[in-house]
Amino acid sequence: MELTHFNDQGRARMVDVTEKPPTVRTAQAEGRVRMSAETAGRIRSGGIAKGDVLAVAQVAGIMAAKRTDELIPMCHSVALTGVDLRFAVEEDAVLIQAEVRCRGETGVEMEALTAVSAAALTIYDMCKAVQRDMEIGPIRLCRKTGGRSGTYEKEW
Repeated sequence: MELTHFNDQGRARMVDVTEKPPTVRTAQAEGRVRMSAETAGRIRSGGIAKGDVLAVAQVAGIMAAKRTDELIPMCHSVALTGVDLRFAVEEDAVLIQAEVRCRGETGVEMEALTAVSAAALTIYDMCKAVQRDMEIGPIRLCRKTGGRSGTYEKEW
């Protein structure tokens, strides 16, 4: 397997995607923030002092997806055409799902994973006064489409 992120001197480089044709690309990622049933109940009922946890996490996830290239050194700047996050407050966790879309030369897996990560960190930040031992993870890529490698789906 050729390592594409190294130049002929063995140093890191950003892969050149100039010759790749633009295609529609999508990625879905998910993750959880595990917490007590009491904390989940407070999120559900709007009982967190900092405000609407899921609304703020939604905005944080969208903003993070748009700025992934500023956080992850070898990521390309991607003109995103859509970012959506969904949440499910479970008995003892919040499930976060992100879907990211673009029409471009490179995929948006990192943007979807970054959206979930930022949303999870935001949930932690907003709820830490209630509970400090929340756990984040696992965060994983569930599906991606487009590009030369085609479709990937996580096997469950």
